[in-house]
Amino acid sequence: MGVNVIFRIAAVGILVSVLCQVLKHSGREEQAFLTSLAGLILVLLWMIPYIYELFDTIKNLFTL
Repeated sequence: MGVNVIFRIAAVGILVSVLCQVLKHSGREEQAFLTSLAGLILVLLWMIPYIYELFDTIKNLFTL
């Protein structure tokens, strides 16, 4: 995992939090919730290969 991935996750977090605050103050709580949910799903989709690699490494470690 490189530093680039961490910066992308941080950028998505900052963007989602700003959008959620703007949407909540304008009275659109449902869209704020959907925005935060979309940000979470995006980050989880980015993390799937790293999680798979972690489980593969753990599996190979204990089959020695």
